[in-house]
Amino acid sequence: MSAPVVIVGAGQAAAQAVTSLKAEGYAGDIIVIGDEPYLPYQRPPLSKAYLGDEMTEDRLELKAPKFYADAGVDLRLGTRVPRLLPAEKTVELADGSRLAYSALLIATGTRARALPVPGAELSGVFSIRSIDDVKHFRAAAVPGAKLVIIGGGYIGLEVAAKAKKLGLDVTVVEGLPRLLARVACATISDFTRTLHEGHGVTILTGVGVARLVGPERVTGVELADGRVLPADLVLAAVGAVPNAELAAEAGLVLENGIRVDEATRTSVPDIHAVGDVASFPSRLYGRRVRLESVQNAIDQAKAAAKAITGGAVAYDPIPWFWSDQYDVKLQIAGLLDGFERTETEGDVAAGRFCVRYFAGDRLLAVCSVNDPKSHMLARKALASPPPVPVPG
Repeated sequence: MSAPVVIVGAGQAAAQAVTSLKAEGYAGDIIVIGDEPYLPYQRPPLSKAYLGDEMTEDRLELKAPKFYADAGVDLRLGTRVPRLLPAEKTVELADGSRLAYSALLIATGTRARALPVPGAELSGVFSIRSIDDVKHFRAAAVPGAKLVIIGGGYIGLEVAAKAKKLGLDVTVVEGLPRLLARVACATISDFTRTLHEGHGVTILTGVGVARLVGPERVTGVELADGRVLPADLVLAAVGAVPNAELAAEAGLVLENGIRVDEATRTSVPDIHAVGDVASFPSRLYGRRVRLESVQNAIDQAKAAAKAITGGAVAYDPIPWFWSDQYDVKLQIAGLLDGFERTETEGDVAAGRFCVRYFAGDRLLAVCSVNDPKSHMLARKALASPPPVPVPG
């Protein structure tokens, strides 16, 4: 009897990998190991509907317990993996026991980037990456409380929108000159700022954070210009870091996360990696890409299942993402890195438009605001251009 497929990580990618392994005809054992005590669940609603108390915890679950039982999956939840042992084809658990594998799938995702300022360890400082994070945040988010969000990216802005609904006094602090500066053009940034200010959110851009103030619990945020913002709670929304330490310690090659090929294979035989933690070669963009998105977690997990069961795989997706803020849905198709010009179509003032990003005449990405048709057309258009060779 052969060793099982072992999946380290119990999120969106892991749940999809189980489904796809069964669909590909895999009849062996599957073991899923996750350090949280929850069944694999959706992450995007954490900063959207679940935070806003519009979705119950059970609705976050990707599959009911019966699915895993019927599939014969051995779920090891609330279990930490301190070490991978590729030479022995085993995974070591926190209690010292080891599990042999025929194939190992690493789907460890990302964690919130820590605030690199004094006081970040104070009580009352939060991030939103897990169910428990949201539970702790909501317990402190009483109406009238002053919330300072550090970071003007999508997560920070989504939390700002839900926090206003919960009755909080919200301020967003962004060190760059505009909101969403790394992921959107000025048109989208300006629209988003107007949207949030119209709902009573205070937006401060172009100013950094010097430190968080408080004896044991945070009471304020001191800005680089000397101002101190009163704060009952602070949200750190300054990006994410791939959980690639296990892979690094096991000798796997890293490159902006775990380096994998177009078949999700790492540099070590019989070890695959997928989702937020993995970077893959994109012929579409001519470089390696690491995507933090549901789309990538699902589709790359499907590719891994096919590769593990002996199928031919050439993973090269059209990236797409979305963000919900108040009654606005932003949908992004493609990656806008290196864009040289933009074209805007629709009515920005009415909140229904799209922005297309180009490098020369080549379409790189489209951001659609309350315009699902342009989003779907963008995904089709991005699938049609000739691929770009990937260096290395």
